[in-house]
Amino acid sequence: MKYLFLLYGDPAQEPTDPDAMQAEIDTYSAYDKLLADAGVILDGHALQGTETATTVQAPEQGEPTITDGPFAETREILGGYYLVDVPDLDAAISWATRCPAAKRGKVEIRPILEFEQP
Repeated sequence: MKYLFLLYGDPAQEPTDPDAMQAEIDTYSAYDKLLADAGVILDGHALQGTETATTVQAPEQGEPTITDGPFAETREILGGYYLVDVPDLDAAISWATRCPAAKRGKVEIRPILEFEQP
């Protein structure tokens, strides 16, 4: 079953000095390797900061609204994701607890809805 891990964190807790930033990258690289070695990773990427976001609203009536920035102002931001293929939710939880994002932030696990192709 496919699951999306949405990685949330507080930007105020992100490392700022180069050594701490490299240590964070190394931690994620090690996790990436664990996922790859287990054959469960389908995709995953870090996202650029919320200052690069564009939000679009296109109601049925009226003109679309295009806004710079994220949809909601929150303390925690979506910083990246992993798409994994594992047997069940228990396996997804096991992998999510090992994700570096779970140490300082949160990992939201969402099952993927798969539709039959017409």
